[in-house]
Amino acid sequence: MSQFRAKKLDLGCFINIRVIRDHTKRKVFAEHEPERQALRYIIRNTTLPQRTRAQAQLQLSQMHCYTRGTQIKNRCIMGGKGRGVFRDFRLARFQFRMNALAGNLPGVKKASW
Repeated sequence: MSQFRAKKLDLGCFINIRVIRDHTKRKVFAEHEPERQALRYIIRNTTLPQRTRAQAQLQLSQMHCYTRGTQIKNRCIMGGKGRGVFRDFRLARFQFRMNALAGNLPGVKKASW
């Protein structure tokens, strides 16, 4: 347990297990994405032999689930919420409002007409 505390996560936000898991998923996805793209290219290339394409399909299906882009969920970087998150800012609605009113988001201001 002390080993985990010594390791500093540079997430810059409220940390709970979901945020840590999301951070891990993003890191693993970034590491393995070129390999997944290469395997997908081999699978879709009809000029290659069927055996090679089948082996590539098997390798792709045996990769860890965190290497898939669909596993990544947009979470608020301030509070860790998984719903109502603005994709451009990676903030939940309430955190976005508080930061915008405080002037912490450049180029964002309260609308008035």
